[in-house]
Amino acid sequence: MFTYNKHIKLLAWLVASVAMLLPARALAQDENTQSQDEKLNTFTIDAELMTRGELRFGGLPDSEDDINNKASFILERTRLGLDFERTFIKAHITGQHSAVWGQAGKGSFNLYEAWAQFTSRQGLFAKIGRQVLSYDDERIIGSNDWAMAAMSHDLLKIGYEGGVHKVHAMFAYNQNSESVNGGTVYRNGDKPYKLMQNLWYHYQHPRVPFGASLLFMNIGMQSELDDYINKTHYQQLIGTYLSYKPKNWSAEGSFYYQFGRNEYDMEISAWMASVKASYSPTWQWQLTAGYDILSGDPFFAVPPGGGIGLGLVHHKTIKGFSPVYGSHHKFYGAMDFFYLSTYYNGFTPGLQNYYIGVNYKPINKLRFDAAYHYLAIATNTKYLDKTLGHELEFSAVYTPIKEVSVMLGYSFMHGSKTMEELKRVDNNGNLHWAWLNIIVRPRFLQVKW
Repeated sequence: MFTYNKHIKLLAWLVASVAMLLPARALAQDENTQSQDEKLNTFTIDAELMTRGELRFGGLPDSEDDINNKASFILERTRLGLDFERTFIKAHITGQHSAVWGQAGKGSFNLYEAWAQFTSRQGLFAKIGRQVLSYDDERIIGSNDWAMAAMSHDLLKIGYEGGVHKVHAMFAYNQNSESVNGGTVYRNGDKPYKLMQNLWYHYQHPRVPFGASLLFMNIGMQSELDDYINKTHYQQLIGTYLSYKPKNWSAEGSFYYQFGRNEYDMEISAWMASVKASYSPTWQWQLTAGYDILSGDPFFAVPPGGGIGLGLVHHKTIKGFSPVYGSHHKFYGAMDFFYLSTYYNGFTPGLQNYYIGVNYKPINKLRFDAAYHYLAIATNTKYLDKTLGHELEFSAVYTPIKEVSVMLGYSFMHGSKTMEELKRVDNNGNLHWAWLNIIVRPRFLQVKW
């Protein structure tokens, strides 16, 4: 498997190789060939100010009082970004603050992005630091930008982009501190994994409406077993994303398979598949239909050395698929009952998501969306029906100017007895969620010299 020493040697070799491809003399020569009137350097300061109010009703356990079954709050997120760009060099820093209005402790502040990128004339590049990853439809690797904290990664990314081919390789190695004692242990850190290596390839011809991606991931997780606290367990994911978009039609599909071992040293054998088709009869209308299926376990997975109750079936293989670091809010229903939150006691019976939707744009700056989801578990259990529920979603987006977006949404979920059992929620026929989101993206300064 992948060891610590091999990781360090591999990263050192990669950095040295990229450095050789980007010699300082070559950069200076390219810059000297520029016209005297051309500005080589660009510095930009911009921001993102997001405020979202939410109202929820239903879904709280053992709540017979309507007052106790309602929740309302206002969230805010503020980002301040600094950009520098020069021939073959880019650098970016973003600070981020997120909180609930009136929250004690004044919320959280973190460095959301901080990276530098070097690019060669031949299309080779190296990008190092804290950065946002967004690949394909963001089902497996995405920014998860709906969440106030969103997601970014500390890693080295090297690759090639030229013509019809793109290749990206990513390497991450996380630790709690620079301690030289106690081994390489990473638990409860800012990032959800200890090590990660990704390889992504994409083909897209500009004159052909077909695109194809291949993805391989190797994720190292710290052992959760007390007897093997310093051990790292590795799980892998491999799969593909395909798209075909001729004129008014659009078709997308994906398949991913997970294997390896989880942090409890249990074998993983899980998969997911998705298909989606869209049709736009005019520029104002778009019709969409699709289906997602994620494999699951028919019983609770009991870790070695312990269980979570009586009468549970012990099995050594995890069959519940995990969409790892994707933008989960985009899929499986806007109310985020699945994969953004877990089932009761971590049960993973999988998911089936049948959906249809329609988009309408009366004018360029205004769009209305409506969708219906039929949701069901993907496994057969002895005591539960497969149906989880039905979800209806309505939303509108208005962009009066390019710096301002106003979004409004309402969702209704009619849950089943299976939903009540697996999520431990009551009032399943009366789950409501409404929200209003306002985003302002001002540019304070841009200087060229």
